[in-house]
Amino acid sequence: MSTLEVNTITPQSGTTITIGGSGDTVTLGSGATQSGFGGTNTPAFFAYRTTSDQSITQNTATKIEFQTELYDTNSAYDTSNYRFTVPAGEAGKYYLHSHAWLRGTDVSMMNYFMFLFYKNGNAFWCDHTNFTNSDIRSFGANISATVDLSVGDYIEVYARININSGNPQIGQAESGAPTTWFSGYKLIGA
Repeated sequence: MSTLEVNTITPQSGTTITIGGSGDTVTLGSGATQSGFGGTNTPAFFAYRTTSDQSITQNTATKIEFQTELYDTNSAYDTSNYRFTVPAGEAGKYYLHSHAWLRGTDVSMMNYFMFLFYKNGNAFWCDHTNFTNSDIRSFGANISATVDLSVGDYIEVYARININSGNPQIGQAESGAPTTWFSGYKLIGA
């Protein structure tokens, strides 16, 4: 085995440098770091409801209002229009996840709910549950998806709830702990 010691490697022609061949393992030495690879799952964001329960219209798909950010690496989530927009130079595959505390009023029961991701104003991913008994007043729902996004694409989260009477609600944070949130990040290497 021999050692190659250089400060910079540049291609003789073109823009590609190949290290190793098919099936080879390339290992960084102990304490070495990797830079310039884009090795973080960013953009990444986490937004949640904080101020009060959000009343929504019975049996109507309504955008969930996530008003507060826990983090937003690229300032890509907007708390005024409750959407994540892919920033310049960040097209790719994204993992998206949302959780919501869906409920009726104190005296109404849930019949069914739909939980939806919207892309550029149109529903593209949905979770749906029917309840066969009439004793469910609240329900925690999750939805996740992996999706190809282009620069400028935006994602929003909607809920549609049917209850026996009154207006359904989306829950707020309880004792400072989020019960309804929306998060996502760009997948590296995908």
